[in-house]
Order: sequence, then C-alpha cells, then structure tokens
Amino acid sequence: MQNKWLVSVVWVAVATLISVNVAAKEYLVQDQTQFADAVSSLQPGDIVTLADGIWSDFEIDFVAKGTVEAPITLQAQTPGKVLLTGQSNLQLAGEYLIVSGLYFTRGYSPSNAVIEFRHSKTHLANYSRVTNTVIESYNNSEKFSGGNWVALYGQYNRFDHNALLGKRTSGVTMAVRLNSKESQANYHRIDHNYFGERPILGSNGGETLRVGTSHYSLSNSFTMIENNYFDRCNGEVEIISNKSGANTIQNNVFFESRGTLTLRHGNGNIVQNNVFFGNGVEHTGGIRVINGDQTIRNNYLEGVTGYRFGSGMTIMNGVPNSKINRYHQVDNAKITHNSFINLDHIHFAAGSDAERTAAPINSLFSRNLIAHNNNTDGISVFDDLSGITFKDNVVHGADELTIDNGFASKTIDLVRAENGLLYPQDPALASYGASTQLQPTTKQDTGPSWYTKPELSVAFSSGKTHTVSSTPKALYKALTAAQSGDVLQLTQGHYTVSRPLAIDKVITIKGTKGVTVSFERKSLFVLEDGGSLALSHLTISGVDAPDSAGNTMIRNTRQPTIHTYRLSMDHVVVKDLDINHSFHVFDSGYRAFADEITITNSQFSNITGDILRLNKEQDDLGIYNAEYVTLAGNEFSHIQGTLMNVYRGGTDESTFGPHVFVHNNSITNVGMGKRNKSKAVLTLHGVQVTKIEGNRFVDSPVIVINHTVGEPKTLVADNQFSGMSAPVIQELYATGPVTATLVNNTFTLNSTSTK
Repeated sequence: MQNKWLVSVVWVAVATLISVNVAAKEYLVQDQTQFADAVSSLQPGDIVTLADGIWSDFEIDFVAKGTVEAPITLQAQTPGKVLLTGQSNLQLAGEYLIVSGLYFTRGYSPSNAVIEFRHSKTHLANYSRVTNTVIESYNNSEKFSGGNWVALYGQYNRFDHNALLGKRTSGVTMAVRLNSKESQANYHRIDHNYFGERPILGSNGGETLRVGTSHYSLSNSFTMIENNYFDRCNGEVEIISNKSGANTIQNNVFFESRGTLTLRHGNGNIVQNNVFFGNGVEHTGGIRVINGDQTIRNNYLEGVTGYRFGSGMTIMNGVPNSKINRYHQVDNAKITHNSFINLDHIHFAAGSDAERTAAPINSLFSRNLIAHNNNTDGISVFDDLSGITFKDNVVHGADELTIDNGFASKTIDLVRAENGLLYPQDPALASYGASTQLQPTTKQDTGPSWYTKPELSVAFSSGKTHTVSSTPKALYKALTAAQSGDVLQLTQGHYTVSRPLAIDKVITIKGTKGVTVSFERKSLFVLEDGGSLALSHLTISGVDAPDSAGNTMIRNTRQPTIHTYRLSMDHVVVKDLDINHSFHVFDSGYRAFADEITITNSQFSNITGDILRLNKEQDDLGIYNAEYVTLAGNEFSHIQGTLMNVYRGGTDESTFGPHVFVHNNSITNVGMGKRNKSKAVLTLHGVQVTKIEGNRFVDSPVIVINHTVGEPKTLVADNQFSGMSAPVIQELYATGPVTATLVNNTFTLNSTSTK
C-alpha cells in the first residue's frame, strides 16, 4: 500500500511534463457547449482550459481517464478569473485527472456537494487532484439544507493548495466518504489548504473536516491530513471529526478556532506536529481522544481556553460494549512529548456519567510539558485513572498537583524560539514537550498563491461616517447609500420613520442629546440577511406605531437567512411601546442566529410585550437563536412581557451556546402582564453558560432556568430580589442535585430579608 501511495505522489510531479507530449491536445473553451464537446473525446495528456469570465449555472462533468505519465487537466485560463456562479458544481470521475484555478462564488451547488470526486455511486475518481481552487461563501439560501462543499470518494486522490471559507450552512465543509469498499483504504492526501472562517452555526452539523462516518468507523481510511491552516473554524465543537482508522493528522495549525481535533471514531490514528494557537479566545480547544490505539505526540498548544469536550486535551470515558455510533473506550492511547502552554483545562475521563462508565485503559501520558501563568496544571479528573500510566511529565510552578504520580512541579522559564513557539530555557528540560524542530504551517503557506484570503466579517464603525438630518426620508436615503461598516450620525431633532428600515449591511446609527425617533409602521428596523445593527444615544418611542397587536421595534426578516448577525444597543431609551398589546422590542426570526446581542446602559419603560424573544426553535433539534446575549447596566420598568426568553432544545452536545449574561441591571415590574405565558421575568432553557450578577429585581415574577445537556454552567450571585421568589432551576435530564451556583443573593418577601 505504501508503494502505491508513493506512486500517487510521483505522478503529480510528472504532470508538468504533459506539454511535451506531442499527441496531447489543448482546448480553450468559451461556453458550456464547447466544454461538453471537448470532454467527450479527451485522451491522456489533454488540457481543457476554461476561458476567463463568469460561468453561471455550470454543472461541470469532468469524466476522463488519463495515465500516470499523462494526466488530463481542466484548468482556468487565468487562476482565479474563471468564476463559477449561480448553481454550479464540479464532479470529476475517472483516473489521473487534475483540476486547477477555479473560483466558486456568489451561488450554491445544485447537488449535495460543490466539488465531488465521483460522477455516480459507482463511477469514482482515483489518482486525481484538485488544486489552486477557491470556494468562498458559496451557500444555499436554506441554512439547514445540509450538503458538503467537498466530498472525497475513490482512492489516492489529492486536495491541495485550495481555500474554503465562509460556509454558513449545515453540513461538513469537507468530507472524506468511506461508504463503499472502493472508497476505503483510500490513501487520500489533504494538504496545504486554507480552511478559512466558518461562523458559529448554532447547531450540530458544523464540522470543518470529517473523515468517515460512525457507520464505517471500523474501516481504515489511511488519509493524510497535513500542512493545512484552520483559521477561526467555529462551526461547532468538532473542527476535525475523525471517524475512521489509520489516519495521520500532522503539521496543521489551528488559529483561534472554537472546538477540537476530535478522534470521534476509528482506531490507530496518529496526531502529531500540530500547533494550536487559542490566543485566549473563548472555547478554543485542542485534541479529544476516544477509541483505541491513538497516538498523540509532539503537538504544541498555547492559549487554549476550552473546557469539557472542548478542552485543550480531553481523554474521554467510553460506553461499555458501545454501539458503533456512541463512545468506544480509550485503550492503548499514547500521549507523549506535547507542550500544553496556558491551557485552562486538561480533562481525564471526561463525560463520565451513567452511560459512559468505561474509563481509559492501557494508556500512557509521558514526557509532556505543562506550563500556565497561573501556576496550575489545569487538570480535572472525572473517573478512575488507574488505566493510564503517568510518567515523567513536568509542570511549571504548580502549587498543588492534581495527580501526584508521574508529574513533577518545577520552575520553568520559557523563551520564544524563532519558530514562534515557547520552550524551556533550561537545557535539562529540552526533552519535554514538543520538539524545537517543529515548524508551524503559516497562513501564507496554504491556499492558492493568487488568493488574498479576505476577512469575511465587517466590524461596526469601521467605515465612513455620514451626517444625517431629520428632514423626511433623509435617514432612509442615507441608509440606502451607506456601505457595510458605515456610521449614520443623526443631528439633533425628531425623526419620524414612515417605512421599515431594512438593514442588509453592517450599520451603526448614532444620535446625540435631543435625538428622538418614532415610527409609523409595525416595525422600525428589519434585519435582512447579511445585516447587523448598532444603535447608540437615541430615544425611540412607539407613540406613532399603528394601533395593532404584535408590533415589534426590531425584528429579523421572515425570509430564510444564512448569515449570522449582531445587534447592539448602548445608551438607548425605548419607551411607550404600548399602543396595543404584545408590542415587543426584538423578535427573532425562525432559524435566524445572532453571534451576539448586547444591550448596555439603556432604559426601557412602558412596554406591553417582551424585550428579547429568542425562543423560535420548534423541533427540539438544538438550533437556537443566539450565541451570546448580554444585558448590562440597564433599567427596565413596567414591562408587561418577559425580559428574555432563550430556548435551546434537544439533547445534542455539539455546541457551546447559548451564553447569557445579565449584569447590574435594575428590573422593576417586569413580566407581570396577563399575556406573559411564561409567568417568568426571565426564561432560559438549555442555555450552556448563564451569569446573573449584581442585579436588582423588584415586583417581578420568578426566574426560570431549565438545565438540559452539556453540563451547563449557571451562576446567580449578588442580586437583590424584592417582592418575588427565588429562581427556579431544574435539571431536566441529569440526576442528582441542581448544578447551579447561587451565592450572596438577598431576598425580601413580605418585609422579611433572607439570604
């Protein structure tokens, strides 16, 4: 098998010789008809060149059979200037094919993949290569329609020097498929690719790279994944989801990516020479170990903050006699010579519960270096560790070691080497942790040389500032003319808005003292797909809204959306949303997803509806409406509806959110209206991280928090509750006591103060 792998590499090198093959033909094609004619008669060594320009709705069937000495090539006339738009895709099948220089953008695939190494279930690609190609923001308008961007079938194929970024829909960015014997033991090579920004999906199904599935996980894939750069791949908890055996994952860099390289299924995999730069970003993770015969060596992890299944190093508990799709016991794992620098968490026997009772066995954890600025080892133990041999590991300055045997606490001075990594200055410690010979793959090393790797997200207030007067339609016209990132600065005066303002770009609207806004339609702002909105120093009134039930100051479009959005309100006064009942401040759309909603230093009064409605999940699949929700330093009074209703259903454990932070707010007479069906001032269901601190609640109904899955973290601290009951916190699935922490809260009921 190894000889075959070498042969598959050799033929790539000789591809440059095809121009000297006198029998080969070159076809420059201008349209799809010419392409079909050319492909119908291709012979070894032939080259098909797509003319520069826009090729819309082009389903490329590249089916041919080259040879190791004379591959058949499909290429762009100029790399990056052949744009595949609309409903375009590529299917290649046969042998010894090369595809190069294509650019998929402004559209989506009509099939299950953008690039697929097969033409049918039985007609696959072998010994073929896709290189120098980009798929950028090529998304179906139905966010949860599924579908991969790249699907690798067959054997001995290579995918290299490509860029994949901006996948916003469910489905794996790139998948290696093992669903037939012809695609197993495939010896694919995936190298030097740029896996760019993948926004938080808000659901399971957001992996960046998956090798195999649980159904075929006992099969060996022999896939090589090396020298790739994973840049902010945040789709879900698994960045790489390894679900097959005998794969090698090496020399990759994970930059500020939330989640882990997960050995989810399959045995005998090697993870080596990888570098993880968390830079303190929340939920950045490292390596998660499950199954048998896994080797994890010479990896470097720094500034990684994740915990539980997303921690820097996670060794899982398994399920006895596990079904193929659950958790097989860790057996014979060898974890050696890794550097764990400023890792907040290292978890052993993670996931231990009534089902996952099989602790790791026959395993070795040796010659690893652990160093944290807080002089801690960061280790947590959740079950019996007698099945792991801990041998000759060093920890910097730990005041107390979590595991006594096999760990030594030493003072370790670290210096940053030319390769950008930290190593012990003391030569006596040089053999601990990752090798000084490790050379991290750089961003510049990956993707096509012609591609600039753009930033996909636009920051608020990053563009031009436009001064807007209060004359009729001035705000509407300024918004229409603005570009993403721009600021609309409103001059003093009253603005009466006669039509809903559609926000389809990243926009900041700022006021000054004396700026007031009213609106004459059911909504003031509608967040369209691609829109984000920041409001500051404004007074917004509902007095001119139509006299009808269910008005909403801000809402998402009712059309399907694929882009995440941000909503920010700072120093905003919202009042008199009471022209009729159920007048809400913000109402999320079904399947709409916010990266963050932040309301600070603002005042809300006389409102008949809710402040934030983030409870539109209807099917309990864990597809929630917001990742981060923050209320800080606000005043809420006389709100008939609830302050916030956040819902994350289902039992899936593949996401980190939602996160809800409620800090230092004054909340008086909120949630007492007869149409508040929740009968709660605040309802949080399935929220993973909750912090309710330093608030003053007066004459409001109870706080309701429902814990579901994922070991949620809930803190309710330093609050004053007057004229209301203590929070109701329930464990809906876990057995045992409630895991929430309630400290230093003061309750005043019937003039009796208790703590």
